Amino acid sequence: MIRDEWYLINNPHVVESPGLVFYVDRIEDNIKRVISMINDLERLRPHVKTHKSIDLSRLMIAAGISKFKCATIAEAEMLAQAGAKDVLLAYQPVGPNIDRFMALQLKYPNSKFSCLVDDKNIAATLNTLSIANGLKSSVWIDVNVGMDRTGILPAQVVKLFSDLQQLDHLIFKGLHAYDGHVQETAFDIRREQALEIISLLRNLQAEITARSGHQVSVVAGGSPTYTVYNVESDFECSPGTFALWDKGYQEAYEEQHFACAALVISRIVSLPEPNLICCDLGHKAVAAEKSLDRRVVFLNAPALKVVSQSEEHLVLDAGNEHAFRVGDLLYGLPYHICPTVALYESATCINTGLAGKSWPISSRKRKITI
Repeated sequence: MIRDEWYLINNPHVVESPGLVFYVDRIEDNIKRVISMINDLERLRPHVKTHKSIDLSRLMIAAGISKFKCATIAEAEMLAQAGAKDVLLAYQPVGPNIDRFMALQLKYPNSKFSCLVDDKNIAATLNTLSIANGLKSSVWIDVNVGMDRTGILPAQVVKLFSDLQQLDHLIFKGLHAYDGHVQETAFDIRREQALEIISLLRNLQAEITARSGHQVSVVAGGSPTYTVYNVESDFECSPGTFALWDKGYQEAYEEQHFACAALVISRIVSLPEPNLICCDLGHKAVAAEKSLDRRVVFLNAPALKVVSQSEEHLVLDAGNEHAFRVGDLLYGLPYHICPTVALYESATCINTGLAGKSWPISSRKRKITI
């Protein structure tokens, strides 16, 4: 079988290792594909936690995407600097982050910011600080639809909505629901699980509207359920990994057909035993939260088996008859791209096989200016 060698770099000598590389043409194709899968671009609110890149965010904005979702104040600021019009901080700010959320709104008035709430006391604090800063802050109620990570139970949503109605400097935007527990690889099962969540959220929408006359928007889902929410609901959808994709999602969600667009470049640094090779891809260079056999696969050497990994080294079994030499290049496809990207300050862009400029991983930092 002929191997598709789309990943080969014609000038690899300019790429340091370990290094993160972005294949820009594949990223652009992924953006086009995610847009083609939804009937209204206003319903698409991509999450940026995967790539954390101002340049990649600008590609999405140029493609017509105006709404975004993020997880940190730094990501929100990056999006504002990119020119995003609508930014949802999908996190309930607490402590000093409440002040930072106010500062975001004051510094970037051309972007509309909102955040999550699931606690009436935090909502009250947001309201008080909004008054002090001359703002009206937009909030979404975070609903726990089964992941049991954040959010309030559905039975508590209407009460919190009523509490928010008493806070004059908060604007209720709608409901937010993340279903990260829905990870079935079989699409039919995943679809049924997502449809149950859609029904639950629609019931909450109807109850709030009946009590208040307030039209309720919903932001729901992530990458695994995007192929359900995009056609089975009128909710805003928040896939994130689609821009870069990875080995884990490629294996699990075959119906989505996004292209892997980010790799980690590594080089062999030692041959410690006749069957062993060691490369420079340690814990600090590729996400290491999964088991050893589900951290990285090498596209130009898929038969390599991981033996061990430490902070700066990855030891692989290549067999006694291997022909690898010290200095050889390995093209690694991570199983989990999101935390892998966060390990790098920048990504080298690959265009038509050539390594060129670098894109900063802008919001890898916990703080940009705010």
